[in-house]
Amino acid sequence: MALDTVPRGAAPEDKAARERRAIRELENRLAAAYSENRSADEINVAVRSAHDRFAESSVRDFVPILVERAVRKKFESPDGPETPVVLTKPNAAQKPAEKITAATAAELPPAEGPRGLTTDRRGLFALAGAAGVVAVGATAWAVSRPDSGPAPAAPAAGAPLATVTGVVGSEKLAFFEDQRVVEVFAAHGFDVRVKAAGSREISTSVDLHGQAFAFPSSLPAAERLKREVGVRTHFIPFYSPMAIATFTPIVELLDAAGVVKFDGPAPTLDFSAYIDLVQRGVRWDELADNTAYRVDKNILVSTTDARTSNSAAMYLAVASYVVNDDAVVRGATAEQHVLPTLQRLFLAQGYTEGSSSGPFEEYLTAGMGATPMTWIYEAQYVAAAVEARLRPEMVLLYPSPTVVSRHTVVPLTPEGEEIGALLHNDAGLQALAAEHGFRTGDAARFDEVVTEHDVRVSADLVDVVDVPAYETLEHLIDGVAGAYE
Repeated sequence: MALDTVPRGAAPEDKAARERRAIRELENRLAAAYSENRSADEINVAVRSAHDRFAESSVRDFVPILVERAVRKKFESPDGPETPVVLTKPNAAQKPAEKITAATAAELPPAEGPRGLTTDRRGLFALAGAAGVVAVGATAWAVSRPDSGPAPAAPAAGAPLATVTGVVGSEKLAFFEDQRVVEVFAAHGFDVRVKAAGSREISTSVDLHGQAFAFPSSLPAAERLKREVGVRTHFIPFYSPMAIATFTPIVELLDAAGVVKFDGPAPTLDFSAYIDLVQRGVRWDELADNTAYRVDKNILVSTTDARTSNSAAMYLAVASYVVNDDAVVRGATAEQHVLPTLQRLFLAQGYTEGSSSGPFEEYLTAGMGATPMTWIYEAQYVAAAVEARLRPEMVLLYPSPTVVSRHTVVPLTPEGEEIGALLHNDAGLQALAAEHGFRTGDAARFDEVVTEHDVRVSADLVDVVDVPAYETLEHLIDGVAGAYE
């Protein structure tokens, strides 16, 4: 289930190759989502079986979406019927596909859409392609692709744009400020204005009055917010594995200490071995043959504040899994077992910032002396490469295991729901998200970005663990927070 890359200068992929890439990326997402109770082989068989059902379909644009829906339905409702769907292009003898209207959709029950989107009867979006409109359960999806018909009509000249406001995780601020993103939203009639906040702050303390949507950086934060505001719908337009921004001398030191492995294009940090170093209080200047970073400081990954930031909560999720003997933490006994180590991981850092943009900016500007290892979203590093802000000695190091942060839109108004649907479905926005470092349903575009900018990313996201349940994660965060008092 590797994420392949296209060598620089290679010929553009045909549609079949793009579909194969999308299916491989789908397997990675499903492995992350169902690793607790489904084996990799079982996921692979389910995906291949569902994919085979569309072998005769002549319209291929939406096959990966339909395959994902079929597999998720199978895993979550094993006894549910599997109805084959064949997408065909209309010919002269065929009637055009019937467009689903709000009236006909109202007769249908709520359904779950791709990648965890749920929608009630207000949530209606058209899946537009060269063949017309295809119904997916009770939800239709708007997809604007260069090879699947014209984009939605722009507002009439001079027509005012509808202003839509939202609160987003700080790592997505640059995406929304990108003029190309602004223009795509404007083409759909929207002027989207956002402000940034820590993801946990978004779900706990930020005043969302008057906001159309919230866009935290993880599903747990979004689930908490949904409970608070009484919303059922959410969208997951893109995602990012967690990683560590570091430097070549640091990787070499950790490699000599037996903590780093080189099994792919990017090095990996054995998180269990790292935790052992932390628990023993090992300092950088105690590492053998250390001439590159002789500093009398504990070996620690720098993070954000777990009380406000999602990226720190993701660090806590990985650490708790490792300390809990490679098992997701469940129950009070397990929580109490892992808390002392989690508290040490955070308290030993001293001051930590409230959102992920601060520590990564310090990594880029201050260099190795201040922040030898910084916990980040992979997307931040890729975006910095696109902006030519990385120096030759900078390296992306992946924890093993890692977690995937699913950036989740929680709509608070009908306009917010439209923005969530556009982020999830518009091919232009998905392509621009890849340029900002995020992985999306368009795996090929992400591959093109990292290849073009020579970013060594992890080609295999199988070593991914689940985040603890919402309540457990809150207990662990509260336990860390209490240690500061």
